[in-house]
Amino acid sequence: MDFDFSDDQQQLREAVARWTDKAYPFERRRHIVQAGGFDRAAYQELAELGLTGLLISADHGGMDMGPVEMMVTLEELGRGLVLEPLAPCLVASLVLGQVAPAEVQATWLPAIASGDKLVVLAHQERAARYQLDRCATTATATENGWSLTGAKHLVPAGDCADAWLVPAVVDGGGSIALFLVEKGATGSSCAGYLLQNGDRGANLTLQATPATLLTREGSSALALAADASIAAIAAQAVGVMDKSLAVTVEYMNTRKQFGTTIASFQALRHRVADMKMQLELARSMSYYATLKLQAPEAERRLALARTKVQLGQSMRFVGQQAVQLHGGIGVTDEYIVSHCFKALTQLEMSWGDTLHHLGQVSAHVQDTAGVFA
Repeated sequence: MDFDFSDDQQQLREAVARWTDKAYPFERRRHIVQAGGFDRAAYQELAELGLTGLLISADHGGMDMGPVEMMVTLEELGRGLVLEPLAPCLVASLVLGQVAPAEVQATWLPAIASGDKLVVLAHQERAARYQLDRCATTATATENGWSLTGAKHLVPAGDCADAWLVPAVVDGGGSIALFLVEKGATGSSCAGYLLQNGDRGANLTLQATPATLLTREGSSALALAADASIAAIAAQAVGVMDKSLAVTVEYMNTRKQFGTTIASFQALRHRVADMKMQLELARSMSYYATLKLQAPEAERRLALARTKVQLGQSMRFVGQQAVQLHGGIGVTDEYIVSHCFKALTQLEMSWGDTLHHLGQVSAHVQDTAGVFA
């Protein structure tokens, strides 16, 4: 199997890296956090690079690329600690492109690709924890279509979005369908707030709100969204860990104790080596997750659970070591390492924490582990 990136993928990585280095320095990020955690101008700059249309077909004005290009892009954005919700946008466009009716795709995908519209998934409910099949939001058939009633929480940039993809139980039955709800629809309200890592989240409330049915196979669509989101998290986390390690090494090469740089202390060098090992384990699992996105659903789900277990362990280790090797300055708001640590902590908790996915992996362990017939 060839793990080398193509010339186009390398050029995409370099273009995104140049943008983060020049247009999204740490000070700009801090100003965006202070302003609420979302900057429409920065999001539009990502759209001008073509990134919002990365997974959208050329027929709808997108770049018609795939999971590997998504991974390359999000890894660089993670390295730059970019706050704008490109990953949720890509996941929404992927789901719309695979399950939405043709007329819905024709209406929304070109607008998403151009950056004019932001669509995100609104699935999380208070009682659901990480269980995708637990849904209290209900959908009722009406003369004009469908109406939804319920509440969703932790919607990424929800109050800044132009529409939401909302799973709901159909007519009180057990099946989950997926709907599109437009911003400003009757009976909808969205309250935004700042998350711990500087991102913007929101709570969405729906009361007999008109909605467009995308698919009655909502469970499969939601599983696809979950797995694509985990692959996106893995790529972002690799970028954040890469940045954490680079900043830590730079600090150790300048910080002096007992008349010499602390990078010369063998015990600390071993800890940096362990950080590098965890980073490379995470990177390989990010590749694995990306390649498995196009596998059959059962195989894909298990592969993404394995990925989240290793990523969770790596994120926690690298984040903690980066802070400890810096000392007190590592937890100050003015220094980038504290923001890396918060980003890694939040990513580890998103779409199922390490223990949740460890349970998923354990449930599929066979007695022979595939070694013996």
